[in-house]
Amino acid sequence: MLNEADVLNARILVVDDQSAHVHLLERLLGDAGYLNVTGTIEPQKVCELHREHRYDLILLDLQMPVLDGFGVMEALQADVGGVLPVIALTAQPGHKLRALQSGARDFINKPFDVVEVKIRIRHMLEVTLLYKMLEAQNLSLERTVQERTAALQDSENRFRSLTELAADWYWEQNEAGELVTGYGPMLELLGHVKAEEGAVWDIVDCQALQEKVARRQPFLDFVAHRLRGDGSRQQFRISGEPMFDRTCRISGYRGVGTELHPES
Repeated sequence: MLNEADVLNARILVVDDQSAHVHLLERLLGDAGYLNVTGTIEPQKVCELHREHRYDLILLDLQMPVLDGFGVMEALQADVGGVLPVIALTAQPGHKLRALQSGARDFINKPFDVVEVKIRIRHMLEVTLLYKMLEAQNLSLERTVQERTAALQDSENRFRSLTELAADWYWEQNEAGELVTGYGPMLELLGHVKAEEGAVWDIVDCQALQEKVARRQPFLDFVAHRLRGDGSRQQFRISGEPMFDRTCRISGYRGVGTELHPES
């Protein structure tokens, strides 16, 4: 949460070609408790100063020789982009709308009214600092999500690697039941590939296994049988489980299998 120290330690730049106006605002802000207030009478240096210090607020006079306030805002937009933390200082009512259209977030009338100056500066700083805090939190959250996603991917890769070492075959389906990856006899049982020539699966085993997979039910060490064309019989031990996304919604199905010793 934003506290008083955050506001009073905000970085503020005063830009005016009249040094008397700069000193006036520096003194006014200092008396109000602000601790990091600097000023310049050289508007052409604002971009360089802002790149170095990243001000939380720039109080910018609009009528200046060499480079006026509109030119400064245009240069800031081209140089750093984003939302400009600018309050325009003007004695010309006709400049207010143009200032807002040029990127200023607010304006203060000249000659200065002390109460107005304090209120507008305080409000602007609170909005700017809260925006920066939110941006920092979003970046932190994004980094956390990326780190956890990487950890999950690493865990998934380890799982697959261990699966390949611990089982003869492996398969994975997406939410729609379509094969994503896999190899081995289970693909025959699920109908993804044709059965080995002359081989016949036990129909009861097939139906029971397909029903478990279709319902996304977890199962462990299910045994299926196959009669090969040469008359030999095979047994397969199969395990499967549903997969879930980060919202705990089923996103697919995966399983492993291995061939048991031939039946006598």
